[in-house]
Amino acid sequence: MANIKLKYRPSTIEGREGTLDYIIVHEKKSKQVSNRIYLYPHEWNEVKEKVVVHADNVERYTYLSRMNEQMYNDLACLEIIILFYKCRQEDYTVDDIANLYEQRKAQTSFFVFMYRTALQLKASGNTRTSEMYRTTLKSFMYFRDFHDISFEEIDATLMQAYQSWLRQDYVSMNTVSFYMRILRATYNRAVDKSLTLQRNPFRTVYTGVSKTLKRAVPTPFIKRLVKLDLQSSPRRGMARDLFLFSFYTRGMSFVDIAFLRKSDLRDGVLAYRRKKTGQQLYIRWEPCMQEIVDRYDDPFSPYLLSILRPDCEDIRREYITKAHSVNRLLKKIGDMMGLDIPLTFYVARHTWATVAHRRRVPLSVISESMGHDSEKTTRIYLATIDSAEIDRANRIVLRAVRGGSR
Repeated sequence: MANIKLKYRPSTIEGREGTLDYIIVHEKKSKQVSNRIYLYPHEWNEVKEKVVVHADNVERYTYLSRMNEQMYNDLACLEIIILFYKCRQEDYTVDDIANLYEQRKAQTSFFVFMYRTALQLKASGNTRTSEMYRTTLKSFMYFRDFHDISFEEIDATLMQAYQSWLRQDYVSMNTVSFYMRILRATYNRAVDKSLTLQRNPFRTVYTGVSKTLKRAVPTPFIKRLVKLDLQSSPRRGMARDLFLFSFYTRGMSFVDIAFLRKSDLRDGVLAYRRKKTGQQLYIRWEPCMQEIVDRYDDPFSPYLLSILRPDCEDIRREYITKAHSVNRLLKKIGDMMGLDIPLTFYVARHTWATVAHRRRVPLSVISESMGHDSEKTTRIYLATIDSAEIDRANRIVLRAVRGGSR
């Protein structure tokens, strides 16, 4: 797949501005695309690959802000073109990319604006949010058959058609809402930048949150999972063990498990900070946890479990690849065991909460154990996992009014 590199070239004349060029690299060939971005050396951050927007006078500050916006817009345009060729599985060259870029670079389309937003979010440290924007954009691009669209074409009829398209692919309403809210946020950003008028195109599509379906599994299922013979499939065995490790550690998420370091375990206590909320949690170390760690110990790795390679250059991409792989394996294990819901790390988390709740563990303790910001979040969890208790109560009532019949 092609990629874009940024190259700052300082001027050979002292005191003059240098140029920022884009280098398209694909199949061992490269092509330079020039633009009209002129910067002094101190106005370019080589490490972060971004324009340093600060100056002593308002005029220069305004110019640098404009150049920074132009750079992200240009990069977004180039990345959209590459994504277009990749998703349609068409052969292309660096010249094809450069030629299409010259035709489109002056346009501010919805695709380009949304990808530019994702790039800016990543540059500001919001990596996870940036990925959410890219995932949503890719789905919307497939719906559009990769035909770009102007902001004026974004209306309620189009959004209803997109919602219907998603539902035809059996996408859940919560996923529909996720995509719509990301698209709406993008649209509102464009309104704030005066790129379009506010026409409220999302007023007739679903942007709420449906009640989460029951995700907990019975305690006997966990016991069966522990004893499940997976020696013939080491990869499935590791996926099972990671699921159990999550359950043993009060429903720890996969991202937190993957990035655990050996230094996080001291004096019989595992200390880690949740990546989702930043909350610091402490877990007493138990023999069942140690058994799993011993199984996958790598003396040359700083990580507690050998999920990520310590020498990997792009650790974020490595994590995403491993997460997808483990989730696929867990689903296969669940199917193999006759589970009627997908086996995921959310199941481990919900199951831990269920078992704790049914063992009369106080709500406040469950909330703190799971790293929830408030007990309200925990109540939502328990409201979705108590359906079996409600059904059982209903059977008792029915037996009472039907004279003890079952």
